[in-house]
Amino acid sequence: MVKPGIVSLSTTILVILATGSAFAGWSVDIESGLASSGYNDVRIPGSTGSDISLSEDLKAESTEFVRLRLAIDLGDRHQLSFLIAPFTFESTGTLDRDIDFNGTRFTTGVPLRSRYRFDSYRVTYQYTWLRNERLTAGIGFTGKVRDASISLDNGIVFSEKTNTGFVPLINFAFDWRFASKLGLILEGDALAAPQGRAEDVLLAIYGVPSNHLRLRLGYRILEGGADNDEVYTFALVHYLSAGITWSF
Repeated sequence: MVKPGIVSLSTTILVILATGSAFAGWSVDIESGLASSGYNDVRIPGSTGSDISLSEDLKAESTEFVRLRLAIDLGDRHQLSFLIAPFTFESTGTLDRDIDFNGTRFTTGVPLRSRYRFDSYRVTYQYTWLRNERLTAGIGFTGKVRDASISLDNGIVFSEKTNTGFVPLINFAFDWRFASKLGLILEGDALAAPQGRAEDVLLAIYGVPSNHLRLRLGYRILEGGADNDEVYTFALVHYLSAGITWSF
């Protein structure tokens, strides 16, 4: 089943592409690579559930990932971008204790499988406040819709907690062109509040083989979560990534 968020975002992208000639330019970015789990601590409900680590109590498998971004230049210093970033981790193992998860009891000694899904859909406005021959810097705002779920399954009982919500984030970007065809970028979305926090940050080196093409290799970190009566969940994900950007 196709998710409504994907349909809405895809429709928006198609409309913008159809009218793209009205803007200064647009670009498409594809990023892929390997993601591995740091900590992934869960307690559901947050006030009464059992603590479980999906990366220590269970073994989390590294996984491939893909992220797609479309950006539209709205003028010399203004940009609007749209990101689709689906992501899923699976973990397996056998617990040494009984746990209560989302109102369901899972007993010790039975092989267990977990599925941690965190799909992200974002719209970002960015303003370029600094631009010279070597350095470009931007600041902006990101509206993120998260479509997330955590499930446990031991072949006898199954339980899943789902959550869809809106998260506002601060966007930032720094681009240092230290050579004619080489540069370094630091960019991301991040914000912390009493209800939780979220950080998605990339550090990468890039090359520019042509005026319309940029290739990069880097490291991305995704971290954050929430702590309330409904859920306690905090996760850290490490990405080894490669990306390509076409500008038109």
